[in-house]
Amino acid sequence: MLTDLLASAAAGAPASATPIDAAAAGLDAIGVLLQTRREFARRRARIITANPELQERELIKLASMSAALADALCERGVREPTASLVAGVAIAVFRTAFEHWVDETNKHELPQLIRHSLDELSSLTGKDRQSVASSAQE
Repeated sequence: MLTDLLASAAAGAPASATPIDAAAAGLDAIGVLLQTRREFARRRARIITANPELQERELIKLASMSAALADALCERGVREPTASLVAGVAIAVFRTAFEHWVDETNKHELPQLIRHSLDELSSLTGKDRQSVASSAQE
């Protein structure tokens, strides 16, 4: 369900959206959905952390989400390898935000943490998100 929501929200982003902004739209959609399930997500994260087999399954799930997002970006006209790069980065952003969100000491909402992680990524390049994505499309 998350994979479908991620891909469809990215595919449905405005035509003028850069690849990273389309991916961010997908991340925002799943962030809003998951926000209502925080306690379940915390329990689930603890179980996964305690079981190597489940950790492997979680990595496979994240890889599937990345592939679906890359496909959605390609359907928007983003060429490879840019689509896969943006999708991989978006999933890394999601994973980082999600790990902070399920931490018992964290009080921030998941969509806020996702946006913060995207902003952190932009600050690493010294450019805003839009100019980073525009450069990648060229």
